[in-house]
Amino acid sequence: MTSQPRRAHIAMFSIAAHGHVNPSLEVIRELVARGHRVTYAIPPVFADKVAETGAEPKPWNSVLPSPDDDPSAWGETLLDNVEPFLDDAVQALPQMAEAYRGDEPDLVLHDIASYAGRVLAHRWGVPAISLSPALVAWEGYWEEVAEPLWAEPRKTPRGQAYYARFRAWLEENGITEDPDSFTGRPARSLVLIPKALQPHADRVDERVYTFVGACQGDRAAQGTWQRPAGAEKVVLVSLGSAFTKQPAFYRECVRAFGELPGWHTVLQIGKHVDPAELGDVPASVEVRDWVPQMAVLKQADLFVTHAGAGGSQEGLATGTPMIAVPQAADQFGNADVLRQLGVARCLATEEATAEALREAALALVDDAEVARRLKEIRSDMAREGGTRRAADLVEAALPPR
Repeated sequence: MTSQPRRAHIAMFSIAAHGHVNPSLEVIRELVARGHRVTYAIPPVFADKVAETGAEPKPWNSVLPSPDDDPSAWGETLLDNVEPFLDDAVQALPQMAEAYRGDEPDLVLHDIASYAGRVLAHRWGVPAISLSPALVAWEGYWEEVAEPLWAEPRKTPRGQAYYARFRAWLEENGITEDPDSFTGRPARSLVLIPKALQPHADRVDERVYTFVGACQGDRAAQGTWQRPAGAEKVVLVSLGSAFTKQPAFYRECVRAFGELPGWHTVLQIGKHVDPAELGDVPASVEVRDWVPQMAVLKQADLFVTHAGAGGSQEGLATGTPMIAVPQAADQFGNADVLRQLGVARCLATEEATAEALREAALALVDDAEVARRLKEIRSDMAREGGTRRAADLVEAALPPR
C-alpha cells in the first residue's frame, strides 16, 4: 500500500504580470484538485483568474506598473527595471504578513519576482520553492552575464543605494544573504519551461533546479479560434502582453504577409496601438487587441513572437516554426536559443522589414529539417512531466505533520 501525501496549506506568492502568473496556474489547479488548501497572494487585477483554479486569493496592493500600462512606465535602464520590484516587495510585505496572520502555510511557493513571499517563508520557518517561469542561472552565469551587466550600475550612487537598501531590508528580516544570491539562487526551484529553452542546460545545478516543462492545461475559457476556409498558411503575430507598442513593426507585418497569396494573418496589437495606425489592411489580415494564443497556434503554420518564455514554449509545444523579434529582458536570450535549436529565425525590431519577414517566413514553413526538430523537441517536452510532476515535487517537499 502506498502512503498518500498529507493535506496541507500551500501558499503561492506572485506579482501582477501575465508572464509570471499564467505559468503557475495549472500547478495551483492540480494541487487544489489533490485536496490541498491553496492560498494565492496576488494583486486584485488577477484575483478572478486565481479563483478559477480553486485557490483562495489573498489580495494585496501593488505599486508596480499595471499590465495595462504603457511599457514606457518601466523606464529604460537596468536600475529602472529592477528598483520597482524592490519597492513593491518592501511595501507588500506588511500587507501579506497581515493577510496571513494566524493562517501561516505549511509550504511557500513563490514566483522569482516575489521577494516578499520568500522573506515570509524565512520568517515563518517553512520550506520555500521558487516557481521560475523563465531561464535560470547556470554555473558561471554570474561571471559571464550578471557581473558585466552590473559593472557600471554598481559604480553609481543610485546603484549603490539600491544594493544598500536591499541588504538592509533583508537584514531587518533576519536574512544574511546578499541581494544577488537572494534573488538569483533559490534553495529549491521548479523551472516551468522546457529544458530545451534553457541556455547552458548542462551547467545547471539539478540539485536545485528541476525542469518540469510547460504546465499547460485546458485553455477553453480563453475562447476559441477557427482557421478561415481557404487559408493555405496561417501566421500569428504577437509581441505578448507588455511590449506591444510597435505600430511601425505591425505595418511591416501587414506588408509582409498581407500580400502573400493564400496566407491569413492574425495580428495581435495589444491595447496601446490604434488599428488606424496600421493604414490600409487587406481582408486577409485579422487585427485583434488580444487573441486566445494557444487556440491560434494549434492551427498556425508560423509564429512571429517577441520570444518571451511563455510564447516560446507555446510555439515549441505546438510545433510551430518561429520568427523571433525580441523586445526586452530574457527575450533576446530566448530568441538565440530558439535559433540554435534550429526552429526559428531571429530579427532585431529595426531589421524586421516586410522583405526580411517574408524571406524568413517562406524559408521556415517549407523546411523539412525545421519540422523534424520541432517534432523531436515536442517529444522531449512530453517526457518532462509538466503539471503532474510539478505537483508531485511540491508534495514531496511538504514537511511532516
